[in-house]
Amino acid sequence: MEVKTLYFEKPGIENTEETLKIAKKRAEELGIKTIVIASTVGDTAVKAMDVFKGCKVIVVTHVAGMRQPNVQEFSQENKKIVEAKGGIILTTTHALGGLSKAMRKKYNTFVLGEVIADALRIFGQGIKVVCEMAAMAADGGLVRTDEDIIAVAGSGRGADTAVVITPANTHDFFELKVREILCKPRL
Repeated sequence: MEVKTLYFEKPGIENTEETLKIAKKRAEELGIKTIVIASTVGDTAVKAMDVFKGCKVIVVTHVAGMRQPNVQEFSQENKKIVEAKGGIILTTTHALGGLSKAMRKKYNTFVLGEVIADALRIFGQGIKVVCEMAAMAADGGLVRTDEDIIAVAGSGRGADTAVVITPANTHDFFELKVREILCKPRL
């Protein structure tokens, strides 16, 4: 099998439109109807809702308090738009963070979740995020662990990484399979 992978010259929001287009094309080719999208403030999620009409779109957000206490970064306006267009918003503890970050903050030590996250970042921030989101969506019962999905993430704002992935629950994280890398930044 031959599958094309596009490498962007640099990471960032300017790759969002092309990333969504590539992901949509591959989803159609493979008959995949479940799409998981990372979105911090909701702008990428709103764009994805228009691109992936007719698909089950799950938007994974940061937890409240991620950047500052008691603040949810995903805007209420974008939440209304995504939900009105049939999107599902998942806000939950990050699969590779959570207690690991608490341990680092309190005891200045790294634990397994952060080691795995750093290992995945060798391939780019977006690769780490698509793996983490797939597990989070599986844990939330929003995706099956025996079916491929398309996962889209980025390196900060926007989207620059898309993969075909078979999700796994967090407790079975090493069963997760990145089946195809559709696009990512060239590091």
